[in-house]
Amino acid sequence: MNFLTELREGLSISWGAIRANKMRSVLTTLGIVIGIVTVTLMGTAIKGLDRAFLKTVSFIGADVLYVQRHDWGPHSSEDWHRMQKWSELTIEQASAVQREFALARAVSPVSFTMRPIKYNKRSASGVTIVGSTDQLLITGGVAIGQGRFFSTAESDGGRPVCVIGSEVATNLFPRESPLGKRISIGQALFEIVGVLEKQGSLFGDFDNQAVIPLQQMTANFVHSRDLEMIQVKVKDVTDLENAKEELHSVMRRVRRLSPSDPDDFAINQQEQILTMVHRVTGTMAAVGLFITGLSLFVGGIGIMNIMFVSVAERTREIGIRKAIGAKRRTILLQFLTEAATICLIGGTIALGIAWPVTLFMQRFLPVTLSLPIVGIALLVSLITGLLSGFFPAWRAARMDPVEALRNE
Repeated sequence: MNFLTELREGLSISWGAIRANKMRSVLTTLGIVIGIVTVTLMGTAIKGLDRAFLKTVSFIGADVLYVQRHDWGPHSSEDWHRMQKWSELTIEQASAVQREFALARAVSPVSFTMRPIKYNKRSASGVTIVGSTDQLLITGGVAIGQGRFFSTAESDGGRPVCVIGSEVATNLFPRESPLGKRISIGQALFEIVGVLEKQGSLFGDFDNQAVIPLQQMTANFVHSRDLEMIQVKVKDVTDLENAKEELHSVMRRVRRLSPSDPDDFAINQQEQILTMVHRVTGTMAAVGLFITGLSLFVGGIGIMNIMFVSVAERTREIGIRKAIGAKRRTILLQFLTEAATICLIGGTIALGIAWPVTLFMQRFLPVTLSLPIVGIALLVSLITGLLSGFFPAWRAARMDPVEALRNE
């Protein structure tokens, strides 16, 4: 109870000292405010990036393998030039994988191009046209917002049907349902049978696309049997590594590589994306931590300086308190409390600034000023105050009361 009494008394004296020197207290907290704003916004931004990433790539699935002419990992320019020399993947190779790969639940060949889309007088430019089969509904984890995906019969027969992204639907059909409407993709007409759910565009413009049967793609746009990738969804995610090894063997047979030939294809998976994104967010967090640490260090030095000034100004007061029986612990607690209070005020102001900034950031990222981040910000404020105020408080606690009373 004695400690609580001293703490309450220290808070009362500290608050009085802060109110007596308002301008000095405000200027002292600026460094802390900047540091805590940085802590808060960095925390919310990194968490928001993680959420946006997971939302964007969640449709990919952890059990999907992507056969391509290049890998997703970091590589040198020499590796890139080497991969550019690899022969293209073909529809025939995708068909062979579908026949020979026993661990596959679904296999979909995928081809890309870009074309404008028109409907009456409205148009959408730079739209990614995806040519594939009905199996893309499984391998791509495609989520349908309206209507349906094209059927196996429509895919095999090369019917002129399509499924459009949510952004395309909004641009071409702002006030009406797109289902059943006929749109022009390049010079060809397609009937809209479905609209994809909004997926977000943080790691690719997935909403500005249209999916058509692969036969329509080869007949009207690319005029080639070449593919961008072959998507393979395995039957059991727990057997993913074995499936990857088996797919590797199948692809070498399909590509007619001899045992001594190096691979001329790559098998990618979601783990590689996760690794790259975590590396990026880790770098961002490290840079943010450095900036935050620098801001808090400058703010802490400012608080330490002001607290030394405060101790010097109140030397006589300290002498009187010690002369009437105040212990070193009491004086130490008083000045530590004052420094911590200044920092907590700065932390509260910083949170008041960070909150509307977070609301603005919500236009671009799914960020929220969560309670854990608020708690971390206030805890960092408190620790900064205690560390910055310790040496001035220690100096005040060790003052000789006789010498202190002689101070004018």
